[in-house]
Amino acid sequence: MKIAVASGKGGTGKTFLATNLFKVLADRGDNVILVDCDAEAPDAVLFFKSDVASVREVTHQVPLINKEACTFCDRCSKYCQYNAIFYVPSVKMIDVIENLCHSCGACFYACNSEAITEKNVTIGTVTTFRYSDNASIIEGRMKLFEMTPVKVIKEAVREAGSDGIIIFDAPPGTSCPFVQTVDAADYVILVTEPTPFGLSDLRQSVETLKVLRKKMGVVVNRADIGNRDVFKYLESEEIRLLAEIPYDGAVAHIYSEGKLAVDFNVELTEKLISVLKEIIE
Repeated sequence: MKIAVASGKGGTGKTFLATNLFKVLADRGDNVILVDCDAEAPDAVLFFKSDVASVREVTHQVPLINKEACTFCDRCSKYCQYNAIFYVPSVKMIDVIENLCHSCGACFYACNSEAITEKNVTIGTVTTFRYSDNASIIEGRMKLFEMTPVKVIKEAVREAGSDGIIIFDAPPGTSCPFVQTVDAADYVILVTEPTPFGLSDLRQSVETLKVLRKKMGVVVNRADIGNRDVFKYLESEEIRLLAEIPYDGAVAHIYSEGKLAVDFNVELTEKLISVLKEIIE
């Protein structure tokens, strides 16, 4: 089963939930993989002592313009929807801004003078860490200055395969990286907080998942702060409330030291096991 842990905004406790859920499953002997899909700022592996099993580069093809063959017709620049081809007609200057390129191939198709070929460019890495005999962590990490992590996320998801329980730690927000991650999941756990910002971003996440026709449930973190508007929204939308996690200063302190709360909090362990059982059932 593939479970995405996601949120409309950062800081709600998405990685907190994903890492602790992974630890619970690993410790009880389940075959489990944690995939860190927040490729712009991956940090899940920091909470575990693990060994690197493999590192694979993620590449994509970008256009390479032969300026001697180019007729400077501007067709490639006009076809490019991402403004990745820089063209100054007055001085006949044309070049490719590689980190804007989405490797769609439109410019290659547009060129009538066969002046465009393609080359591979590294945009990130997918690293597999071995945590135990039955558990591993896969990290997608985008190269600095790249504009989109989508292909890195796609490769990290593919690396995970389909055996056992796979947990996707999704990037925050509801844009393309979020969609790429949750699209691969059988079920999505949305993590939110009972604040106006939490509710606003939860609504966006829910509407996106409805379009994608994904099954979902919600975990409310720091459930004893803020107001009750999030809970009223879940009732009105008939969205399952999977769990409420109250604020605990001790847990926050443990987390800030790079430790996992389930190693110190039996109640949280039991709550996460209950969430998983409910999802599977």
